[in-house]
Amino acid sequence: MPDQSAEISHIETEQRTLTPALLRGWRRKCPNCGAGPLLKGYLKVNDGCSVCREDFTPQRADDGPAYMTILIVGHLMAPMLHFVFVTWRPEPLTLFTIFAVGCVGLSLYLLPRLKGALIGFQWAKGMGGFGDD
Repeated sequence: MPDQSAEISHIETEQRTLTPALLRGWRRKCPNCGAGPLLKGYLKVNDGCSVCREDFTPQRADDGPAYMTILIVGHLMAPMLHFVFVTWRPEPLTLFTIFAVGCVGLSLYLLPRLKGALIGFQWAKGMGGFGDD
């Protein structure tokens, strides 16, 4: 009986569809099989998948997830800040507290997920060493 993880790995490397890889990365799972953890800890990338043995060392996420996080949080919170200020005119300390907590919370939520999605994108497109068989 053939090894199931090797069979999954072989099937996925032939297709490498983008959407499933992005969604698996967003869930912080292996972009190949979707079962093994992509990250250990908060942002540290595993060397490889514990299920399908996909090698994650070619990934080069670098500063991309941080830039995307800043872009998304800024584009969501800046208009919201303007709307809240113009509509209700809260006290400055109240406004700062609410939006500071919101920005930090949203950033901490998005950062590891965007890192996983970026690694999934690199894997699906065969960027870096992911394209080498």
